[in-house]
Amino acid sequence: MLPLAHSGRAAGEARPELADIFRSHGESYRKTHCLSASQRKVMRAVSVCRTQELGGHLDRCDSCGFERPAYNSCRNRHCPKCQSLAKAKWLETQTSELLPVGYFHLVFTLPHVFNGLILANKKILLKLLFQAVSETLLEFGRTRLGGTLGIIAVLHTWDQTLKDHFHLHCLIPSGALSFDHSRFIAARLNFLFPVKALSRVFRGKFIDLLKHNIDRGKIAAANNEIQALWKKNWVVYAKKPFGSPQTVLDYLGRYTHRVALSNNRILSVQNGQVTLSYRDRKDGDRKKTITLEAEEFIRRFLLHVLPFLPTAPRNTPSLNAASSWGSTPLCPKSPTDQPTICCYSSPASILPAARAARRER
Repeated sequence: MLPLAHSGRAAGEARPELADIFRSHGESYRKTHCLSASQRKVMRAVSVCRTQELGGHLDRCDSCGFERPAYNSCRNRHCPKCQSLAKAKWLETQTSELLPVGYFHLVFTLPHVFNGLILANKKILLKLLFQAVSETLLEFGRTRLGGTLGIIAVLHTWDQTLKDHFHLHCLIPSGALSFDHSRFIAARLNFLFPVKALSRVFRGKFIDLLKHNIDRGKIAAANNEIQALWKKNWVVYAKKPFGSPQTVLDYLGRYTHRVALSNNRILSVQNGQVTLSYRDRKDGDRKKTITLEAEEFIRRFLLHVLPFLPTAPRNTPSLNAASSWGSTPLCPKSPTDQPTICCYSSPASILPAARAARRER
């Protein structure tokens, strides 16, 4: 017989969860706000996750025979309680796909003046973001390294306080595959591309793509935003290369299987207010707290529910034989909380070349 606790938490555990906020304030929010079908689905799935409403099952140890009843999980990709196992399995299966070289971490950020237009045209504008970043990096790979660059790109739409902040995290091996696929061309140990040049090319490509879609009538005219975008310096951030391929994989797993907020950051839910912990990137990454009205908290969280599933363009290669496009893309043949892995090239011919290049260095 299943336990009767409705919250899905262990007995005696008082720490609040995202599900508690949706249960206590979700109904009033739905009555006063116009929500998309995707947003309503997320709110319901998180609210009933690991409760009697979804039924239960019996966990049994194969070694000692111990049995324990447990509620079923919702397996929604936005639920903070349904990602850990999927991440562990995904990391295990992807370890063999990494190249034995160093990796660089680049972040491409869209200016905040653009947020309103993105929120009104998520599907088109986020696709353009991926396209502009992909074209920029592949162009630099051709001109600076003389080969085809491998890219793993993951979309983030939020900052630490859940505000809209659209940017791509890109993991890139330190080198490129020659055009004839015969050798791996190694990059410098501590430098890949100049970030100022990357930001200018990225800005130009994105605005050109945007104008093209405006001319075709897919997006309403946005002359004011475009003029403001030309005047701003776009941000491209480059971190030092990671120490090992496994470090890269662990880092990627944190981003492909993370929703906008984890339960351990919710400190309290009292008197219609939600208190969160966050790290202030502008103040030395110090840990701070912020208190929001429950309505504002739900509004911010639902900003990051994507009403579509991004897919990788077919002309984008990957030296890792895996490209993750979007924060939570799904494969119809895989469990609903695991990301799509799009394999366009076998690593069989790439790995020996990469190992040889590393030995030469």
